Amino acid sequence: MSQFALFTCQAGAELPLKRELAEAGARWVPAFSRPGVVTMKNTGEPLTSTSQLPPLVFARTKSLSIGRLTGEHLSDLVAEFWSLIASADLPDRKLTLHVWERERQLPGDLGYEPHISPLAEQTHAALVAAAPEGRVFDKPIARIGGLVVDVVLVEPGEWLIGWHQVDQRIERWPGGMLPFDVDENIISRAYLKLAEALAWAQLPTTPGELWIEIGCAPGGASQFLLDEGFRVIGIDPADVDESLAEEPNFRHMKMRSADVPRKELREARWLAADMNVAPRYTLDAVESIVSNQSISIRGLVLTLKLSGWHLASPERLTAYVKRIQSWGFKDVRIKQLAHNRQEICVVAMHSRAQRRVRR
Repeated sequence: MSQFALFTCQAGAELPLKRELAEAGARWVPAFSRPGVVTMKNTGEPLTSTSQLPPLVFARTKSLSIGRLTGEHLSDLVAEFWSLIASADLPDRKLTLHVWERERQLPGDLGYEPHISPLAEQTHAALVAAAPEGRVFDKPIARIGGLVVDVVLVEPGEWLIGWHQVDQRIERWPGGMLPFDVDENIISRAYLKLAEALAWAQLPTTPGELWIEIGCAPGGASQFLLDEGFRVIGIDPADVDESLAEEPNFRHMKMRSADVPRKELREARWLAADMNVAPRYTLDAVESIVSNQSISIRGLVLTLKLSGWHLASPERLTAYVKRIQSWGFKDVRIKQLAHNRQEICVVAMHSRAQRRVRR
């Protein structure tokens, strides 16, 4: 029997995701795909766990496929779903159900932001209500080590079903969409991107520490850091939102990062950058600061813009990682998070041991 793996991603990121899988080995052959959804046929040895799937920058979620369901009525799909689960070779223990719709557009387009839609919530409630007694948890938040059945709503009457075991924190939430509190009066989407990045990365930060933000205008990411109790030096020749001028913990250095006197940055311990330039120029700006011997940065949160998907090739991603590691940041993680547009989030620290401090 053929085995398929099911991946969801940002709409438009299917090609770089397939390139990553091709780089991982010859076992993967493209199968069914739609914007935001990719399935691949496994031509090698059967996998027994999603932990055997390769780490992927552009996969929001990854599952081993159970099947595909189609139908016009929710009640019929629910009945077919539980019949499929009963025949699937899954461990006989409680399941968590993750239900979400595939993405059809970029975050930020026409006000769209990734979320669990009303249709997904309705479907989840119907599945839980029809579940055999004691078979599922009521809530969709899974435990580390828990077993999750994924229901991807490709269309209202078309579902792809898979399963994964929770090995990483981001896999606990439906669609890999991490929850975080959002200020209703955010200055820009940079607020959402940095909030999600820090929720994902779990950096060992402490309120009161000083951040440098390169490319801070108009001020969304700085606004988030201030809301979290940090101090911020924002660097950008452009103007920032006037509300930041009232913040005692914010200082705007209205100049290019290359022109900032390095002595002004000596207290900083963390650095964020989200610049509307090619990755090479962002990394140039960051390197000019972290390579200064008078500055001691503990960790980085970088957004690298991908003006073309050629900038997301496995070779390019490897080059970005190696360059950052050459600065002494040996623990580098890359992910296209839910609120990223055609860009990736890079988080780096000097060693993996720093993560354990937070835990």
